[in-house]
Amino acid sequence: MEQRLTDEERLTIKTGAFGAVFLVSNADPGVLGVIRESIAASGALADASGAIKEALTTGPLPRLPRDSQLEIESVVLPALRQAVLILREKSPPDVEAYRSVVLAAADRVARAHDGVAPAEAAAIDQIRVALAEPA
Repeated sequence: MEQRLTDEERLTIKTGAFGAVFLVSNADPGVLGVIRESIAASGALADASGAIKEALTTGPLPRLPRDSQLEIESVVLPALRQAVLILREKSPPDVEAYRSVVLAAADRVARAHDGVAPAEAAAIDQIRVALAEPA
């Protein structure tokens, strides 16, 4: 049974998804790749549906740190873990869809400019771990 998401829950889901994209993009920064990466990510996130699409397309944009990769990780990875918990409780069918959308967006960002750099692959691994079911 699907329950309505609160504004705060939608923002957590959005922070995780948009933050994952930013985490990968920031892992191997480059001015030329930013536009390609943005387009790639938006295409993947646009594939979302149901509660996930609602969360990603309504409300304010998340505020993400921009100073260091470590700071970005400290916001994004917990948001991803929390988003999975929220969806498991309120919209269980959307848990796997959220994982798929976030990982697809992260992968598209990494591949958008000159292939996947080692730092981008490491960021995607962190995202995958954060999205995994807790033990």
